Amino acid sequence: MDPLLLITNSGAGSNEAERLEEALHVLRAHADVEVAETQDQGELDGVLHRRGGRRVVVAGGDGSLHAVVAALHRRHELADAVVGLLPLGTGNDFARGVGIPLDPAEAAEVVVSGEVMPVDLIVDCVGEIVVNNVHVGVGAQASHNAKSWKWLGRAGYVVGAFTAAVRPPFYRFRVEVDGEVVADLDRHLVQVAIGNGSTIGGGTEITPHAVTGDGKLDVMVSFAVGPLSRFGYAALLRVGRHVEHEDVLYVRGSTVSVAGEQFYCSADGELYGPERKRTWHVEPAAFRMPLPVRND
Repeated sequence: MDPLLLITNSGAGSNEAERLEEALHVLRAHADVEVAETQDQGELDGVLHRRGGRRVVVAGGDGSLHAVVAALHRRHELADAVVGLLPLGTGNDFARGVGIPLDPAEAAEVVVSGEVMPVDLIVDCVGEIVVNNVHVGVGAQASHNAKSWKWLGRAGYVVGAFTAAVRPPFYRFRVEVDGEVVADLDRHLVQVAIGNGSTIGGGTEITPHAVTGDGKLDVMVSFAVGPLSRFGYAALLRVGRHVEHEDVLYVRGSTVSVAGEQFYCSADGELYGPERKRTWHVEPAAFRMPLPVRND
């Protein structure tokens, strides 16, 4: 097998280091592996600069995968890249969506023997990328609220989510999919999600029918602003059936635009904003990735 360049976060904990060693044992039985620890964008660019033609393997979660894919995209090297993934951390929503095992050693088996498949990418109007999912509305607002409670650690997000749930923000957005208006300023909504992958937040299937290699974006718009409607939406969202809700619109397309009141975006778990308008489009088969062999 061709040599591998494995990129990992230098701040990983001891438990993750043990799991990574198990995965490395699998990889090194098949290929020469260089392990590069990075902690910032400069170090990541330096590592990629000497990549040569090697396959890249990302050891980390959605944020780590996003950082590496974004760097390759910015360097105009993504189209020729093969990027493997060893899930570490907690969320790992991209891995869940494409069926990569969450055990790093099992994921290493996919890296060496999986089927190399094309993977789509979401790119926005300012050139930023999204590997898995971007959403605006109540979920992103919860993340923004949580910033005030960072000192509580992970519990801070719980507080942020609670404050967003108690006083949920309602928005007036104009949402267009492939030039067609699917939501306008005359109706409040609570959330818009644009999915290349299907889940966020460690397994919540917000765009449950999204497929990373079909050349389309899945778009979910929730108009569930009334108390009973919100409750029903939240309950169905927990089990991935919210697309059946009467106040939910689910469509697919290639380009999505959201404009209107000020909003924050959560893209692959990273928060940015406030924004007034943002447009995203799909780049089909933007890169390749070894994925579990399909039996169909």
